[in-house]
Amino acid sequence: MEQLLLLAPSEARKRIDALQALMCHEGIDAVLVSDNANLLALCGRVYAGYAWIPAEGEPVWFVRRPVELGGDNVVYIHKPENIPAYLSEASLKTGGTIGLEYDITAYSAVLRLMGLFPDSKTANASGVLRRWRSVKTPVQAQLMRQSGVKHAEVYKRVPGLYRMGMTDHELQVEIEHLSRLQGCLGVFRISGPSMELFMGNVISGKNADNPTPYDFAMGGAGLDPSLPVGADGAEILENTTVMVDLNGNFTGYMTDMTRVFSLGKIPQLAVEAHQCSIDICHAFMKEARPGAAAKDLYAMAEAMVRERSLERYFMGHRQHAGFVGHGIGIEINELPVIAPRSRDILQEGNTIALEPKFVIPEVGAVGVENTYLVTGDGAECLTVCPEEIVPLI
Repeated sequence: MEQLLLLAPSEARKRIDALQALMCHEGIDAVLVSDNANLLALCGRVYAGYAWIPAEGEPVWFVRRPVELGGDNVVYIHKPENIPAYLSEASLKTGGTIGLEYDITAYSAVLRLMGLFPDSKTANASGVLRRWRSVKTPVQAQLMRQSGVKHAEVYKRVPGLYRMGMTDHELQVEIEHLSRLQGCLGVFRISGPSMELFMGNVISGKNADNPTPYDFAMGGAGLDPSLPVGADGAEILENTTVMVDLNGNFTGYMTDMTRVFSLGKIPQLAVEAHQCSIDICHAFMKEARPGAAAKDLYAMAEAMVRERSLERYFMGHRQHAGFVGHGIGIEINELPVIAPRSRDILQEGNTIALEPKFVIPEVGAVGVENTYLVTGDGAECLTVCPEEIVPLI
């Protein structure tokens, strides 16, 4: 029988202790977790079922599927109504405040779960869980380093995939194919119902200036109105850029990385904007320390953009993104958020994708994106790959 818990006992204890400390701070007596991303962070695997995490004591893993998972406190159930009966029989406390994942659970499911504990108060634990996942353990950070290495290996081979006359979509398919052969899992986890993406974006030329309904830094018309983002199938033209921002999920913990390629000579404005992006990233590495305010880091980036009179193109042209960086890990949009009104304060162990990008009309998108780990000495780059604009031929 396979063990449900795939983490070393010391690592599992570290993660549970960190979550329980946050729960106690928020006055939550237990959380009932069913979201795939949260389950993966808790036990190292995804399963169908629930994890019961008390503020004190050991978790209970309630499993529906797959069968034949074993280990301490693993309990098979057919439906969530079996949970309170087991907790009662095991003399485990169910009173007080029970946290549920309101932000990511269907309303009908929330009502059903609330009905399991009629004598308890329920509360939204989504924020607590997001804050907990925003601080990575050394083990989680190492998984992201491994993804970063594989991610960079793929990007270094992009020019060799290009053929004259290719469309942006054809190039994206070639990169995706290579990435999958290198071990990319393909899954691009995004929290929330309003953002969708298939393995990332390849955006060429004027398509970069097409707005998208999603809250991404870059847009693109996409191939169909059902998924209006990214490559639109147009041929890659002379004197334009190609921005590659594709999936870096090789370990379940992903990196986010953007690099820019060019076909022919591009205008000096695009070159200067790209260098500004690199300079912002290098400044971020020095300033992104524990205790730094996310809004101050955004202000630093914005000031560097204004100094070079590039604000018209910053984070979009026709439509601008309201952030310059975001947390990343199991999902692409974790905490903290580097935005002008963000209340987030950086902590050691945060992993952040910083993406100061620019859209130059008729030329395309420029700028880099790297994933960083916040340490006491500044930010460590986990996506080590040449940052300059690389010619496709």
